[in-house]
Amino acid sequence: MSLVAGIDAGTQSLKVVVYDPATRALVASASVPLDLTSGDDGSREQQPADWVAAMHGCFARIDPDVRSRIVALAVSGQQHGFVPVDADGNVLAPAKLWCDTSTTAECGQIMNAVGGAAGTIELAGNPILAGYTASKLPWTKTHRSDAYARLATILLPHDYLNFVLTGQRFCEYGDASGTGWLDVRTRTWSADLLRATDPERDLAACLPPIAAPETLFDIDAATAARLGLPPTVKVAVGGGDNMMAAIGTGCVEEGRLAMSLGTSGTLFAYSDTPVVDPAGAWAAFCSSTGGWLPLICTMNCTVATEQVAKAFGFSTRDGDVHLRTTPPGADGLVMLPFLNGERTPDLPLGKGVLAGLDTTNFSPAHLYRAAMEGATYSLKYGFDAFVRAGMRFERIVLTGGGSNSAAWRQLVADVFDLPVDVPVQAEGAAFGAALQALWAWDKAQGSERSIAEVTRTHVAVDPALSATPDASRAPAYAAAYHRFLQYLDAVTPLQRG
Repeated sequence: MSLVAGIDAGTQSLKVVVYDPATRALVASASVPLDLTSGDDGSREQQPADWVAAMHGCFARIDPDVRSRIVALAVSGQQHGFVPVDADGNVLAPAKLWCDTSTTAECGQIMNAVGGAAGTIELAGNPILAGYTASKLPWTKTHRSDAYARLATILLPHDYLNFVLTGQRFCEYGDASGTGWLDVRTRTWSADLLRATDPERDLAACLPPIAAPETLFDIDAATAARLGLPPTVKVAVGGGDNMMAAIGTGCVEEGRLAMSLGTSGTLFAYSDTPVVDPAGAWAAFCSSTGGWLPLICTMNCTVATEQVAKAFGFSTRDGDVHLRTTPPGADGLVMLPFLNGERTPDLPLGKGVLAGLDTTNFSPAHLYRAAMEGATYSLKYGFDAFVRAGMRFERIVLTGGGSNSAAWRQLVADVFDLPVDVPVQAEGAAFGAALQALWAWDKAQGSERSIAEVTRTHVAVDPALSATPDASRAPAYAAAYHRFLQYLDAVTPLQRG
């Protein structure tokens, strides 16, 4: 009768799912939308109080009897965000998010202090890219000096919700590796990079301790009461949304490849050893299960299709109809969908580009297809780097909002020339958080099951949503992807200034 819950604080909404391990079924779910504040300088911010309110709103929508049976939960959160907290636990400023590109200059300043991108990768395994937490500290020092002066603890979004739930300040290896400061090879903070971020302050003193993946914390009694949860609920360490999606898609063993089609697009694969690229072609993150998670991230995925649908007055739910009326390659129309700048390829100041317009393809359907294809080609660009490094995969497990589109599932299968599976549980990050809570809870009860064994038991795919490559489309997509790369090469010098 015991249940586990997963909380996913995303960019667009906060979701809660409750899972019954005995019946292997979700018994409840709720979602509350979140507002995003955007600035012309590339800033993207949210109020952490809104995450807390949304979490309360979600649990309030779940039946009290269901809530009373929850024994453990975990939080998934958007990576790289910066929540500045003072000694009393008060939030000092809005949270700057993963998609915030206003700190691009600060990325360069930090890396230049340690020998550039190559020196940064040597120290930590990753360059400091736009959106990473590290760059937000010098920006805050300059633009929000009072908040910086009072800063006691650096928390990531999921760390902050854990703090609200437990009253304790801690982080975990997966999400911590997205700050830019963690040496992913040794799983220790880089003193050199912390010093490069602020040579006048000991930032290490502001970093919370790192908890092991299977650690459980007691929930704060007052918070449990407000959420309608038992005071005995345990809180697992959780992790970044990509790390939790890896669990929710079963990507916790080598050879598995997962793709998330959300506001951002991600492509990630589990590894038992660090997988660092000397050129920084991918993010060499840690997993939240004791391993590593080489990851490709694009900053523009469903945001591109949603913008086109909004501009032409239709819903993305009707997008597949438009795809069926246009051929692969969109009759030569190409979109570089860099509406929020871009991380893969590395163009933090990039802008969207439409190329190849003519009288035959200047239509809403063609633009919608070009947006979907462009978002997919950006992920293919990163996938090619995985392949060049010798990684091999047999299938893709697809999650995120874009996986609801049959046309997008088929597009991925055709472009990547790999079969595509979709898990029964569509909310990969929230479900993954629930499974991490289940794994940690079971271990506390004496179980020896590995996280891989847990996911093999509980992560199932829906055969009705699977897609296989259609060889007849391969030449058209290969040509279209080649055009995408040509236009990318042409505009890169302009977008890098």
